[in-house]
Amino acid sequence: MSVEQVCLSIKRGDDWSRTLYFQDEDGAAIDITGWTLFFTAKTNADDLDAAAIIAKTITVFTNPTAGEAGVSLSSTDTNQVIGSYLWDLQIKTNLGQITTVAEGILTITKDITIRTS
Repeated sequence: MSVEQVCLSIKRGDDWSRTLYFQDEDGAAIDITGWTLFFTAKTNADDLDAAAIIAKTITVFTNPTAGEAGVSLSSTDTNQVIGSYLWDLQIKTNLGQITTVAEGILTITKDITIRTS
């Protein structure tokens, strides 16, 4: 798999989610049963994972045999200092192989509405 470059822009304090589809070179779904996905956002690439502003570990998938997984960030996850961060998405297969499949810049932007009720 190649590493896809993706820039994300999320309003501070918003919930955010995306559905990912894993396919082979021919477009056939890859069974991701037993995989783990790691979504990590950091201020600096050299920061320890423990210092990440967002660190999600995903092991439950929407349709693993069809290669379908959801990545969700809560409003708590995105309630960060406004600015730009480095992020990536790694997979760990059921065979223990680790591969980065996407990376880029995550920009947390100012929210206009702050109230929740």
